[in-house]
Amino acid sequence: MLTGKNVNLRLIQDENLPEMLDLMNDLGHRSDYLGVELHHRTKIEKYYADAGFWESDFGRMLIIDKSGRILGAITFFKGVGDSEGYEIGYQIYRKEDRGKGYATEAIKLFCAYLFELKPIQRLQICTARENIAARRAAEKCGFVFEGTMRRAFFARGKYYDLDFLSMLREECTPLSNILVTE
Repeated sequence: MLTGKNVNLRLIQDENLPEMLDLMNDLGHRSDYLGVELHHRTKIEKYYADAGFWESDFGRMLIIDKSGRILGAITFFKGVGDSEGYEIGYQIYRKEDRGKGYATEAIKLFCAYLFELKPIQRLQICTARENIAARRAAEKCGFVFEGTMRRAFFARGKYYDLDFLSMLREECTPLSNILVTE
């Protein structure tokens, strides 16, 4: 487990699957920028059984508060084309948990961990241009704007421009400086 000041990141366990699936499929809380795709229980359980949501080029951890309550998830995956490094995706599931700094702290922990774990030089975040909160969280963590892909993403009946932000290894705070010992 990666322990932060207000959130912890940990691998997904068997007992988390039902609640995680419910939260992933709750369209009433889902951001406008994530679309409306629902996730089937059988598919999620199969993927979990096969890989535990953690492979060499894909991984997902839960973002939890200090009481163990699931706040969201954070993921790494291979980005566009043959680009070096990984793309980071993150979601705070419930509307009432957003805007409290949970995503920012999770991004800092996760990026520091990935740079410690993987021989990569960069991480990137791709977010809808209108998603000001996601961009602000990335920039607070040290991500730098690189460019825009016009009308690159379709969600909820609308095309969005996607902004790319990146962080290089030397721009990331070391994991040892972020982890909190409890």
